[in-house]
Amino acid sequence: MTTTAAPAVVHAPDARLLLTSQLIFNIGFYSVIPFLAVSMSKDFAMGATAVGIVLGARTFAQQGMFLAGGAIADRWGPRYAMIVGCLIRVAGYVLLAAAADFPLFLLGAVVTGIGGALFSPALESLLAGAEVRRKPSATADRPTLFALLVIFGEIGAVAGPLVGALLLGIGFDAALYLGAAIFTVMAFVFWRRVPAGRPGATPTKRRPELLYCLTQKRFIGFAAFYSGNLLAHNQLYFGLPVELERSGLGTGWLGALFAYASLLTIGLQWPVAKLMRRAAPQTALTAGFAVQAAGFATIAVLATFPQAAELKLLPAVVLVTGLCLGHMCVAPVAMDLVLEFAGGRPTGAFYGLLASCGGVMVLAGNTALGPMYELAGQPSSGAGAWPWLLIGLLAAVSAAGIRRFTPGRTTADAGLRA
Repeated sequence: MTTTAAPAVVHAPDARLLLTSQLIFNIGFYSVIPFLAVSMSKDFAMGATAVGIVLGARTFAQQGMFLAGGAIADRWGPRYAMIVGCLIRVAGYVLLAAAADFPLFLLGAVVTGIGGALFSPALESLLAGAEVRRKPSATADRPTLFALLVIFGEIGAVAGPLVGALLLGIGFDAALYLGAAIFTVMAFVFWRRVPAGRPGATPTKRRPELLYCLTQKRFIGFAAFYSGNLLAHNQLYFGLPVELERSGLGTGWLGALFAYASLLTIGLQWPVAKLMRRAAPQTALTAGFAVQAAGFATIAVLATFPQAAELKLLPAVVLVTGLCLGHMCVAPVAMDLVLEFAGGRPTGAFYGLLASCGGVMVLAGNTALGPMYELAGQPSSGAGAWPWLLIGLLAAVSAAGIRRFTPGRTTADAGLRA
């Protein structure tokens, strides 16, 4: 009898390596990307529409290509996807350093995003494997490794803008070259520390994971409504600078507000994750989107009235707080639910599709919001409310619609009750 050789199977590396990798990855990312809009507008006199297209294209290239990146991780193994992703991001940063006009900025941003599209689904797939092995010892109120992933990522998001702000005094190129060096070192570490092969692969003749994922209508609906979270969170980089200019504070406050956002997440993500873990997934996701919608509605009101000197920062703080709290509620829950949607199959394509839907939403949303933000920069103008009302409406729609596509309980709960 002829036997078919099983594909190589690997176990996920130690979770500490994966979490630390996310921290370092975010340092390299956040030391550059939050200041890309500032450099384009201040150094090269580009308008909000051009900046919005570049930022939207970068996010779309990353999040939109996650589906392909996840499928590559499932087929070739996370190790190669992560290494190639880091090297492509290095190429993107070098292109941005050479950029002096819109087309080259756009190309560099897209290449940078493609690098992330290869890296992140592979890392999430490895972490999902570590989470599955951790399930038997989990307790009902114990947050998942994905909550830790958010925390480690936000520690990097604290350090990154601080490093970037320091290097901005030297020049934006300095931050780009530092980021390129960080991703080069990470590629070497993954080559040495991440084993080759496919995690959890089995010698079955099931359909390719990408095709299977695309036939899961319930998951596609879930991903479509969840995509509003990425559009909302992207306004930290697109809408927040506009609000600071409108209020007369200027973009010099960006570094401090990014640090506030990260410290808020580091301090509250764990207790918020524990609280959401006790609730049904539908409740947690609805609550998170409702918080974001409330934050956008509040800043829409504040943007139509001039603020006293001591309150000029209030709308920006409301925006950051609402975005962070909402994201803390929904992100770990959604990442953990992917395990249930996948039903024991490799998860790379599922994480990829989840992010790809977000990328499409960000590209479309930022393109529509660009002209609105051009008008929103006028102090005390009624037009200042329109972009925030539009995003707030999308968040409210997500809060109501995602419930229909959300499983009633997480995989962790299923394991605890088995």
